[in-house]
Amino acid sequence: MNLRPLCAALLTCLVAPSTVLSNDQTINAQAWLPTPEDHAPTPQRIAPLLNRYQADLYSLLHIHDIEWGSGRAAALDAFYQAWQERLGAVEFDTLELEDRIDWTLWRDELRNQRRLLGFQQQRLQEVLPLLPSIEAVMALAEARRALAQADGQHSAEVLEAARAETERLRKNIDAETTELSTFTPAQAQRAVRILNATLTSIRDWHAHQDGFDPAFSYWTREPFKAYVESTEALIKDIQRKLVHSDDTEVIIGDPIGRDALLAELDAARIPYSPERLLTIAERELAWCRKEMRQAAKEMGFERWQDALEAVKQDSPAPGRQPDLVVQLADEAIHYVTENQLVAVPMLSRRDWRMNMLSPQAQLEAPFFLGGEDVWVAYPHDSMPQHKKHMALRGNNRHFSRAVVHHELIPGHHLQHFYNSRYQAHRQLFATPFWTEGWALYWEMLLYQRGFAQSPEDRIGMLFWRSHRAARIQFSLAFHLGKMSPQQAVDFLVDEVGHERENAAAEVRRSFNGDWSALYQAAYMLGGLQFIALRKEMVDSGRMSDLQFHDQILRGGPMPVDLVRARLQGQLTDPDTRWRFDDN
Repeated sequence: MNLRPLCAALLTCLVAPSTVLSNDQTINAQAWLPTPEDHAPTPQRIAPLLNRYQADLYSLLHIHDIEWGSGRAAALDAFYQAWQERLGAVEFDTLELEDRIDWTLWRDELRNQRRLLGFQQQRLQEVLPLLPSIEAVMALAEARRALAQADGQHSAEVLEAARAETERLRKNIDAETTELSTFTPAQAQRAVRILNATLTSIRDWHAHQDGFDPAFSYWTREPFKAYVESTEALIKDIQRKLVHSDDTEVIIGDPIGRDALLAELDAARIPYSPERLLTIAERELAWCRKEMRQAAKEMGFERWQDALEAVKQDSPAPGRQPDLVVQLADEAIHYVTENQLVAVPMLSRRDWRMNMLSPQAQLEAPFFLGGEDVWVAYPHDSMPQHKKHMALRGNNRHFSRAVVHHELIPGHHLQHFYNSRYQAHRQLFATPFWTEGWALYWEMLLYQRGFAQSPEDRIGMLFWRSHRAARIQFSLAFHLGKMSPQQAVDFLVDEVGHERENAAAEVRRSFNGDWSALYQAAYMLGGLQFIALRKEMVDSGRMSDLQFHDQILRGGPMPVDLVRARLQGQLTDPDTRWRFDDN
């Protein structure tokens, strides 16, 4: 068979512009081709070291994957300390600007990782009485990662001792002994997470040799089974008696306290106390409330809550939300490019995929998620009717209008596109103040520029802005011990206007997940940092919007005070902190 005509036809399809779909609907084939850069890359001294560091860190974590194991903690601490010494040998004053930024980022990262290791071990020690023989059991799993074949008889003795200690603890829990009553529900839930992680590791450890090594199977099969059953029963006991709930939808959370919050703020290069940030949040929420009242009047309502209710009624029909997402994405891309606000490469406009969030995922993510792709929340036919109703109202077209450009372009997707191509080694230093702050900054800037086409659109954008101010308040207040998860849910319902199911999902996502304590606060605080920086650099006439945004994206993720240093062209003191809000 002559393949030349077929190959020629395929090649034509690959290189010719699409005649079926417009450029707004698909990626023109030319978008995939490499283009000359407008400047040559600047040689950097620190970046190659960082690339080696990240590769070595990946290897270390690949073999030290027992999350709460002492071997992992020791290996990581030694690793970070060795690289601190290596970085300390590089004289800061001999470096050019990009290297000074990398040096500062890396120094702060190493310091913070060692601090977090110590904090994790402290948290482990606090709940050690609820973790019978945990260190001995984890040592078995860590020995496997060291490529040591387990001795069956010794392993059986460790498992049997752990089972016996587990049963003693279960009896004490059942008897409600005084020493166990001192554990808070949050601490008990932390113990459950550690026990579940240990069970995962020990099951993997046992499966590695069971059935392959006759002596190992002979000695360990029954003790292993007994240990797993006993530990699973212990987890249920802790949930019932100490957490006081076995309902997976109950929000527990684990507050870190003021001292840890201050350490987190210092690591994020934010020179304010938690209390000062709460004041900023109250100011921003009051501004949103004033704007919402004005929009409500334009809609013919006296109360902002009534206007918000009207907005929630305007949703695409079930099944039509994906069409709206594409429409809103194209609208935002057109606006920022036509107004020369930011460079949007042709490839970035359609190299994202759309996915629907499952009903289970919507328990923690009742709205859109985004980055490389966009994930859409909307009613599923398996949901109870009230949850369908909540999902429909919470993802109405006016709320969605702000969310789509937050998640895609000029927000997270555009960030992801640039991060993969410019200063890619700085993804190690990604911070929510940069990542989420950038996306929220665009909500603020577009609102300021009149992107909202109607008072309903303004209500939709202001809802999210109010939500981000509320996130500062409820997340910091929770970690300061001033607000419970249920009070946080009530706060979102009463002060922002959330559907109760969606408010609970937001709080659950904030406190039950793996987010840092500052993650939720970082949205608006990072946005305010970028707004303040734009005043310095653009409103002053030093840069155009296009130059400003282009340089931020090409610089890679980092704390915003270092973005400022980079745009200003100087970094003389790595310990200087930028006070971006002293109003």
